[in-house]
Amino acid sequence: MDLEGFAKRGLRRDDPEIESKLIDLIREVKEIPIDRAAILAEAILAEARATLNPRGEVFSLKSAGVSMGDFGVGSRGSGDFYTHTKIAEVIGRTEAVVDSRQLDDSGVVQAGGKYITVTVDGMHSRLSDYPFLAGFHVTRAALRDVYVMGARPVALLSDVHLADDGDVSKLFDHIAGIATVSELIGVPLITGSTLRIGGDMVIGDRLTGCVGAVGVSESLTARKSARPGDVILMTEGAGGGTVCSAALYYDQHEVVDETLNIKFLEASEALLKADL
Repeated sequence: MDLEGFAKRGLRRDDPEIESKLIDLIREVKEIPIDRAAILAEAILAEARATLNPRGEVFSLKSAGVSMGDFGVGSRGSGDFYTHTKIAEVIGRTEAVVDSRQLDDSGVVQAGGKYITVTVDGMHSRLSDYPFLAGFHVTRAALRDVYVMGARPVALLSDVHLADDGDVSKLFDHIAGIATVSELIGVPLITGSTLRIGGDMVIGDRLTGCVGAVGVSESLTARKSARPGDVILMTEGAGGGTVCSAALYYDQHEVVDETLNIKFLEASEALLKADL
């Protein structure tokens, strides 16, 4: 629950019960006395009022009038594709070999006579309660995006955010999922960041985050290099975060075990070793 957002919505419509509602929400998650919850609610309202109408041009935001959910951002549809084309326009033209304009799986720059491939993937939002699975699948996805560029992964990085009331065991279980793939494929996890979602203004135990990967190669298999006559190699589906989530929420939990594999990564490694 985003307490700050809830407070600001209440203040904008002059809700006379906003403080009591905040107290109830806080006590729904935190097992604290009502007087302690009241102190927190007062502090939240004080901060929300201070930032409700900030002064200065840098704070202004022209609303598009469409939400992430309505537009389908992150849902692999036309709205998601269109949004990423607009993100590329905001970034603008770069000197990269492959940048956001190509809408490829990864970006590529040249350095030291080599191609450096960089990618990042966010964990599946429905796997928040299953941190090991979330870590495993997002790591495999990031490595996949490096491999399909024709690059060999050399390093992994992690960014994980856990809400204020989340048990710290979630962090370690999530990292264990990342480390499992890291160990199996021989690509080290070398750095990262660990934060709370919204500081103490977001209560609950929601987990989110991403994993990035870096690869090196002497040639590329970028989308923009595709030509008529190229051979397209299709691989067997091995089940990722989306399949894992669908299995969980459709009560087919035994399917989850089948998704815990690195078949695609091993196949990609074999292709690189064979120089194909």
